Amino acid sequence: MASPKQQRIDPKTVPAPKKAPAKKPASGKSGRPGGRPPGVAPVKKATLGDWIGAARPFTLPLSIAPVAAGTGIAYLVTLGEGGPGWHWLRALACLAVAVSLQIGVNFANDYSDGVRGTDKHRSGPRRLTASGAAKPRTVLAVALVFFALAAVAGAIITIRTEQWWLFAVGAAAIVAAWFYTGGKRPYGYYALGELFVFVFFGLVATVGTTYVIAFQLPLDAWLAGTAIGLIACAALMVGNIRDREQDKLAGKRTLAVLMGDRASRIVFTVLILVPFGILVYFHLLYLNAYLVFFALLAAVPAAVITLFAKTPGELVIALRLTGLTALVYGVGVGWAVGF
Repeated sequence: MASPKQQRIDPKTVPAPKKAPAKKPASGKSGRPGGRPPGVAPVKKATLGDWIGAARPFTLPLSIAPVAAGTGIAYLVTLGEGGPGWHWLRALACLAVAVSLQIGVNFANDYSDGVRGTDKHRSGPRRLTASGAAKPRTVLAVALVFFALAAVAGAIITIRTEQWWLFAVGAAAIVAAWFYTGGKRPYGYYALGELFVFVFFGLVATVGTTYVIAFQLPLDAWLAGTAIGLIACAALMVGNIRDREQDKLAGKRTLAVLMGDRASRIVFTVLILVPFGILVYFHLLYLNAYLVFFALLAAVPAAVITLFAKTPGELVIALRLTGLTALVYGVGVGWAVGF
């Protein structure tokens, strides 16, 4: 007779092991793979104020300034001809193109840098895409809406002037705006951002405004466009100085990354002060142009802050002062020349 240890155990007589009850996901936590990790607070959805902030209102003077200068110069040209060559609608359409393009670029950068992960450790103001406050597709849609508005305003200008080649200029501006940080090989990641800003927010915006109103390309427009383009480059430079370390880690090779910290700060100072050398030309020809030198009250502090800033917050102040410099310079030159 077999011992108890040798006896075969009938599986039917062994009770099945009890299954542990399934744990319900805690309130406020995702039960899906890839959900929010435990203990991490939910991301606050973007408010209206966040969307307005993402448009970067303090950069809008960079788009207003060239149109204001070009408008004033065009007004002088039309007065010289003694005819009714003045067209307020065209001037307003130029402003709509410039502002819409600027806002579109800002949202496109938010989207593109966010999906690439470039803004993951960004030290400046919160970005909608990188922070998760808004869906990437929504941010992209907003960018495309503003590009469309710029295209519509540009189409109005082209139709009114019957200068059909302006369609090509407008298309180039929108394409350049998108590929600054968008696409597989964005040129903003290869130290070419300043070139785009100088060409489109300096020369094209200023000279183009003068041309579509007066159908002329005077020297004043080229010089004003050069000066305002340099200030716009300074604005981009100080922003890139603020983000230099983060951009370097993310593989974004801006001019500030390539040049290094000290050299970038010196270049910024040159970019924001050289336009006042150009202003001497306007001072010699136009009675009230000397008043534009009051823009130095913003430009000089911006240069000093940038040269010695230790924190990102200080560089944000310098960026805003640079925008103010551009606005006073562009509006001032337009008023001094045309009125």
